[in-house]
Amino acid sequence: MPPRKRGRTVREAAAAPEDDGRDHISALPDYALEHILSFIPALDAARTCVLGRRWRHIWKSTKGLRIVTPGSIQDIKEFVDHLLLIRAGSPVDTFELRTQEGMSIEDNARVNLWIRHALACKACALQFEIFGSTTWLKLKDIHLLFASQYLSRLDFAYVQFRDCFLNFSSCPALQDLQGVVAKRISSQSLKRLSIAGCNSIRTLRTCIHAPNLISLCLDETFHRAPVLEKMPSLVEAVVTIRECNSDICTRTTSQGCNVLECKGCYGIEGDTSCVLLQGLYTVKNMALVALSNTFIFRRDLKHCPTFRHLKNLLLNEYWCVPDVCALACILQHAPVLENLTHQLFSKGPTHQVEINGNPNPKVISAAISQQLKIVEVKCFTFEE
Repeated sequence: MPPRKRGRTVREAAAAPEDDGRDHISALPDYALEHILSFIPALDAARTCVLGRRWRHIWKSTKGLRIVTPGSIQDIKEFVDHLLLIRAGSPVDTFELRTQEGMSIEDNARVNLWIRHALACKACALQFEIFGSTTWLKLKDIHLLFASQYLSRLDFAYVQFRDCFLNFSSCPALQDLQGVVAKRISSQSLKRLSIAGCNSIRTLRTCIHAPNLISLCLDETFHRAPVLEKMPSLVEAVVTIRECNSDICTRTTSQGCNVLECKGCYGIEGDTSCVLLQGLYTVKNMALVALSNTFIFRRDLKHCPTFRHLKNLLLNEYWCVPDVCALACILQHAPVLENLTHQLFSKGPTHQVEINGNPNPKVISAAISQQLKIVEVKCFTFEE
């Protein structure tokens, strides 16, 4: 008698994949398929209509409307126009536009219509990435284009509004704004603002009025640092002034010079006695980073506010080179500081040397926070 075949164990049966030839994705309910399709480009979502009878109309009602093209707006304008017509006003959560080429004046008008359509469909988030575009939507009342009681997030990349005044009072739900550069930005509802790698305007400073802001991230790569008006709700701030910044004086690195012809120090519209630090006085967590030849922070220190809530502070070598006067000043205006991180000639996140220490309360100056517990130094070592 041949040996009896043993059946699979329970563990083997559970580990073995079932391949019964069925289309498990199509077995999902319509709302689940709509949710999945909302994360892929609209053109790819539309192509799913050939998968079967059930797929013919699902793509028409996705909550995410993502217009993506490796070319220009002209390459996709007919498709998008027909897409919006076919959707017949279906609700939209997210509208995304990404293109690898700049926009012409004709493109501006067409994109305006797409934006209005998305907002009419109660879109909560708008995302734009117009690579290669130096100017975009040249309208004096550009902020009216985004008027919506539902819009809560606006993300821009490679998009500039240049001399426009962006007043978001018509967007009472707006809480997140990213990548926008303009002559003035104003919002009562804004909670989080991030401006990174944007080409700010050389002859003026962007003025930011956001009294209810909680989180601020400024990573300026070009030209002028913005003017921060008072932000009484601000909790955390990261301010980085990088290379190619026009806030550079070739005559001094301290507080600017007295030569009226100096383009780095004078002739700047919207310039004030204190540019950055005046808006950061309520923060609990703060990072301040700048190149050594940028004078804007040191000039601000002449009118330095008291950071009454500051607990954690990160500084780079700018604050102790060529001397420690700037470092001493900022520490004297942080009465409750607990943790100080000094990042010397290192961009992180990894460092060759990390030193942690606890200040001796008997030696520490009375002008510096007596609550200072940890001083951490991060740097590179150099071998000759």
